[in-house]
Amino acid sequence: MIFLEYICNKVYAPVEDDFGFDDAGDMDELDDELQMEEGTAASGEGGDELYEHWKVQVDANQDPVRIDKYLADKMAYQSRNRIQQAADAGFIHVNGKPVKSNYKVRPNDLVTLMLDRPRHETSIKPEEIAINVVYEDDQLMVVNKEAGMVVHPGAGNFHGTLIQAVAWHLRDMPEFDANDPEVGLVHRIDKDTSGLLVVAKTPTAKNALGKQFFNKTTHRSYNALVWGNIVEDEGRIEGNIGRDPKNRLRMKVFDPDSGIGKTAVTHYKVLERFGYTTLVQCVLETGRTHQIRAHMKHIGHPLFMDETYGGTEILRGQRSSSYKAFIQNCFKLCPRQALHAKTLGFVHPTTKQQMDFDSEWPNDFRQLIEKWRGFIAGTTQDTFKNI
Repeated sequence: MIFLEYICNKVYAPVEDDFGFDDAGDMDELDDELQMEEGTAASGEGGDELYEHWKVQVDANQDPVRIDKYLADKMAYQSRNRIQQAADAGFIHVNGKPVKSNYKVRPNDLVTLMLDRPRHETSIKPEEIAINVVYEDDQLMVVNKEAGMVVHPGAGNFHGTLIQAVAWHLRDMPEFDANDPEVGLVHRIDKDTSGLLVVAKTPTAKNALGKQFFNKTTHRSYNALVWGNIVEDEGRIEGNIGRDPKNRLRMKVFDPDSGIGKTAVTHYKVLERFGYTTLVQCVLETGRTHQIRAHMKHIGHPLFMDETYGGTEILRGQRSSSYKAFIQNCFKLCPRQALHAKTLGFVHPTTKQQMDFDSEWPNDFRQLIEKWRGFIAGTTQDTFKNI
């Protein structure tokens, strides 16, 4: 919801938004009735020029209801308080005039969001950025994304993204248009997650690969370093994932029967133990926003160095200054959540052959694991009793 982020950035407090997505179908969306429009200039209060960013037509059978409640119902991931702030700032208009949050919508009202700057250009333009292409043919390409790269332009990240780099890489392929939803990214991973992604060059490939992701017939595994010594050698985490109502930058796990969020299942297997941390393999049965990060936090094992989910605190270990220094050195080695999309498998859309890819750990992740291996090698097993 870029517009409310903008309001809070401009009028209230700084807000970050660098969400990536494990599933292209999981992007935050407004209700289907909300339509993104081209920025249309209008006159605001005090003579300031305002620009139309969003609008919704109220249903003809709508009962009178406060506009903040109406919009909160329409925008599943926006709090009523943020909507009230937007109204108080003069950004919410009804039938061409600004209204306060206690205004009651009426049938056929036209509700618009007006901001004091034009909409950011949303078209994807090629940018000359190096990317690691591990496989390519006339239908698709598989890319090993580095940590720190956003996959698609969005709020606060309009340049330097993976899809812009792909557009440059395929600039001599006239039939590939990065702005065409029938080609391009088939799935997504978070900005600070490294690893494998598949890009469709043709509508045929996008359709076939999209069906495989939807039907959960693809094979994806992630490696993650998490805080704590996971007791079980393997396990299954099930819990709906939805936006945390107390912190919109974070996802939260809800009971599967709660009706809140979307069904999510993660399978994990312990690969290596370091006493105070554990290296695990995670296999996704679903692909929700921040799924692994939220699920591991939910079972008490946040990802190492995952600031959003509390992983930048020293959650396990010793009180000694030497141990604290060791952890700080680990944080410096891998200054992002320790999560890597290691394998990716799917059936080729035209040859029908099984395609399986495995990626090496990037240097920061590899050095982090090696440092923990060194730590465990120099520590007696008695150290880890009762942890």
